[in-house]
Amino acid sequence: MQPVRRLTLTDDVYTSVQTLIMDHAVAPGEKINIDALARRLQVSPTPVREALARLESDGLVRKRALVGYTASPLLSRAEFEDLVEMRLLLEPAAAAKAVYADDLRAEADLPGEPGSPGFAGIAEFTAQDARFHHRVAELSGNGMLRDAIVRLRSHLHLFRLNFPQSHYGTSAAEHHRIVDAIAAGDGPAAGAAMRDHITAARERHLPYFGS
Repeated sequence: MQPVRRLTLTDDVYTSVQTLIMDHAVAPGEKINIDALARRLQVSPTPVREALARLESDGLVRKRALVGYTASPLLSRAEFEDLVEMRLLLEPAAAAKAVYADDLRAEADLPGEPGSPGFAGIAEFTAQDARFHHRVAELSGNGMLRDAIVRLRSHLHLFRLNFPQSHYGTSAAEHHRIVDAIAAGDGPAAGAAMRDHITAARERHLPYFGS
């Protein structure tokens, strides 16, 4: 790994550590040695601690007294289903309440297939996918509903499990069906389209768990 740039040190360290965790270069459940990680990134321990605090709020690391930070375990099948259930409770309700905004159709678009391997290649897709879902939640006008959806950090947890290639050319089309319903002012159809999208995404991730 190349040394992080100094100009945007805090954000670069966060992105670097996030990538290590998402790529399992820091294995799920592995204890994180702050000093060793700082040496690896050629920075002082301070920005590493700051990055780990942010990653704890993302649910990607855990902090325990007398132990320090460890990378969070991957979702189990039961936890995956719980996450999907929560999304199905929250996100169709947000879509049904959402009002159309001019930027929403652009937010629904997603990047094409990556040019580089690992999380670096899908990071833009993951971030844009999350922005779309968070924007729909924001347009619901219900701040508590939006905050609950954002706090799930569902995209990080799901794409840490695996990244099904079937997302390409499929997820964006599902997004646009949601946008079409919102633009038409059809709340029930928007909620149904969001439900269909989350259910289809669940099916794309299920092969990770095997039979």
